[in-house]
Amino acid sequence: MSPELRDYLRYLESGRQLSPNTVTAYRRDLQDFEAFLMDHLGEARWEWSGVERDSVRAFLAWCHRKRLSRRTIARRLSSVRGFFRFMHLEELVEHNPAGAVRAPRQERRLPEHLGRADIEGVFALAEARAAENTAAGTRNLLVLELLYGSGLRLAELHGMDLGELDLVGEQVKVRGKGRKERIVPLTRATIRALRLYEPRRQELLAQGSPGPDDRRALLLGPSGRRLSRRGIQRIVGRLLEMAAPGSGLSPHALRHSFATHLLDAGADLMAVKELLGHVSLSTTRIYTHTSRERLKQAYRKAHPRA
Repeated sequence: MSPELRDYLRYLESGRQLSPNTVTAYRRDLQDFEAFLMDHLGEARWEWSGVERDSVRAFLAWCHRKRLSRRTIARRLSSVRGFFRFMHLEELVEHNPAGAVRAPRQERRLPEHLGRADIEGVFALAEARAAENTAAGTRNLLVLELLYGSGLRLAELHGMDLGELDLVGEQVKVRGKGRKERIVPLTRATIRALRLYEPRRQELLAQGSPGPDDRRALLLGPSGRRLSRRGIQRIVGRLLEMAAPGSGLSPHALRHSFATHLLDAGADLMAVKELLGHVSLSTTRIYTHTSRERLKQAYRKAHPRA
């Protein structure tokens, strides 16, 4: 990896404070770009200042030949743009050769979500298991309540500490993308699930071998340590599969369902944007498309001349 790339990745991690997963994605994209340039330019020595727009476009064509999706290619172009923007600000290049390169047109994909009946089925199953008063059952119900009731991302739930929940104010402090903080409401069902889980959480801490970070963590595994992201994915995946067999839905589908059901019930788009922690309103608007598509499908099925 070139020194310029190392400097940029350090800037993303320390300066912009991006998450480790995001920095890893940038690193992978830019290492592929650097490897492509070494072969494409065919020179023993080359400089970043000598990279032109045609080379960036050739990289996108190479990604297309590799059968990468349009979304992935657009993300790689964004990574390259950000890297050259950084070098231009550092006066290492005269201009950004990726700035005028157009990203491929994106396929319109509506976010996957659950209908209200499916949501009720998922929670009925989780509540029945929580009623057994086991550590796993009570914790898993709390996971669902936070993902659907507050619209959290998986990473936000994984990093959540017990002290960040304000039961009196019925709200929780969330650290989102770029370590930005926001306050989101807690449902009363979430608070009930937390009170059911708290005694079992204390038992896990007493029986396990937790470290200082684990003692702060909201969600714990059998060993008394913070529950991993993969562990949360498995828990939610199993519950969703039982309630909606064959759906193949991920935990993110609960966040999508949170936003879709709010907008279906007449919630303000700007309010949903703030609850989700979106930077751009255009990101939130995709959920209005979901509602329209469902209306169209209902019309086509029900209207005799549709």
